[in-house]
Amino acid sequence: MGVATAVRSAAAGLAWYVKGVMGEDAYDKYRAHHESVHGTDAAAPAMTEQEFWRDQADRQDTNPQGRCC
Repeated sequence: MGVATAVRSAAAGLAWYVKGVMGEDAYDKYRAHHESVHGTDAAAPAMTEQEFWRDQADRQDTNPQGRCC
């Protein structure tokens, strides 16, 4: 493994970690959960990414929890 490959791998790992801490991967987790429970069932379509973030913001406004902003 070359130095450049190691640096790229470390940077990718750091980016993955930061996205997890910041909650940026929430939609990906939602999609994985939805597909594991509902599969590709047309009767229960998954929310689009925009719908998901709007729903999450609405839920946080309704039931505020600890957050920075």
